[in-house]
Amino acid sequence: MQSFVGANLNLLSPPERCWQPSDYLPDLTAENWREQLQDFRLQAQGVSDDLLVVVVGDMVTEEALPSYSVSLNLIAQDDEGDKATPWAVWLRGWTAEENRHGDLLNAYLRLTGRVNMRAVEKTIHYLIANGFNPKAYPDPYNGLIYTSFQERATKISHGNVGQLVHAQGDRNLASICQRIAGDESRHETFYSKMMRRVMDIDPEGGILSFRNMLRRLIAMPGRLMYDGKDPDLFDHFAIVTQRSGVYTSHDYAAIIEHLVKTWDIGGRSVTGPAAKAQEYLCRQAERYASLAEEITASLAAQPAVAFSWIQDRKV
Repeated sequence: MQSFVGANLNLLSPPERCWQPSDYLPDLTAENWREQLQDFRLQAQGVSDDLLVVVVGDMVTEEALPSYSVSLNLIAQDDEGDKATPWAVWLRGWTAEENRHGDLLNAYLRLTGRVNMRAVEKTIHYLIANGFNPKAYPDPYNGLIYTSFQERATKISHGNVGQLVHAQGDRNLASICQRIAGDESRHETFYSKMMRRVMDIDPEGGILSFRNMLRRLIAMPGRLMYDGKDPDLFDHFAIVTQRSGVYTSHDYAAIIEHLVKTWDIGGRSVTGPAAKAQEYLCRQAERYASLAEEITASLAAQPAVAFSWIQDRKV
């Protein structure tokens, strides 16, 4: 796979041409910095509490990047930290690009003055300290499946937030979210291509790994978040995310359907356990889609919950 990875390193953006967080924030060195900041904060006043909670939860998840880099080293095997192998170059480049997402959303929230930043910072601290287990070890195929799924999920989530906050009048946050979604799309393309290559080389192993990952559900990267108060913080955040239409059970089903088609699961010639796994995978999108409405109705009936991130207001 190293040569194939090397041929796709163009899916990383060179640092000289990359956007940086300061491109989307008020220039505090400019003479009119007060006016820029005032307009920035004014637009943010229109963002609803539910979307603020979603943005904070997304930012906290992005800020736990150290845990994801450690996990992906299962694939890169960059034990020295500066290997020149294609996988190692990709992982470091991916980490550098992803690092900007948390930085930008963190700065956005801080400048708006709309959230309790100490509660947010505490949540980030807890999440990184609590760790992250994508349940991929020891199979590197699982790592590729997980990242393919999650990059698409984050692309959808950030893209939907961008559309919703634009409708609420915050053009700045809309631009931020759409830019981050664009990065996630490139990253999704890379990981999906890598797993497609695995499926071509080892269809039985790839299909069995995909089946195993879906059987235990795709673990959400922020599920161990905690603010020192709410032991069910991630579940409450996920409910708000679903109720606001940012990321829903329909999206989960659609991602499964997309990956099954992208990796041509149904068209692979396999036998034995892999053939049974193939049948299982081809039914999963429909299965989750059929449950989506029931899940939506159940979540709609959940009571509002106070979030420390927004001064304990209920959503």
